[in-house]
Amino acid sequence: MRAGGHTPAFRLACSKIKGVTVGASGWHYYVAYQPDLQVALDGLRRQVFETGDYWWAAPYEYGKSAADFPNRPRTEAELWADESVQESGTHSILDMSRVLADGEEPDYGTVQPVVEAEALEHLGVTKLTRSHVEALKPLAPRSWFGRCAILHDAEGNPSEIYFWGFSGD
Repeated sequence: MRAGGHTPAFRLACSKIKGVTVGASGWHYYVAYQPDLQVALDGLRRQVFETGDYWWAAPYEYGKSAADFPNRPRTEAELWADESVQESGTHSILDMSRVLADGEEPDYGTVQPVVEAEALEHLGVTKLTRSHVEALKPLAPRSWFGRCAILHDAEGNPSEIYFWGFSGD
């Protein structure tokens, strides 16, 4: 894990989703728990952008992150102004902009929290831990969409937020 609490996560390769090969990359991050999921997402996005831990489409060099380029964009507005970035994405959490409220329908670039009822239905528990992460992954079945789950410590207290999904083309 890197400083700041997230695991470098994008994988720049084709992925198989429901048997179909697509150009999206899977990504995942752990951040310290805080009750406001949007604030957590915003902080994670800032950290990923600042460290260059994303794929920058302009040089179009697979296997490298934006951190490998000293001339990378210095603001998100500059990054997203590039048409190739708009089309290809960053293959990272930067492709997600908003955490959905309970009951909202998932949409392009949104993150949907796993609620207790969903955790109970799919994993048989309401308090998720790191040991549940692999079982959570299928709950983000499509590209350009993310999920997040509150993970708990051994005493059942919220300790981390796990973000994961697929994005990029």
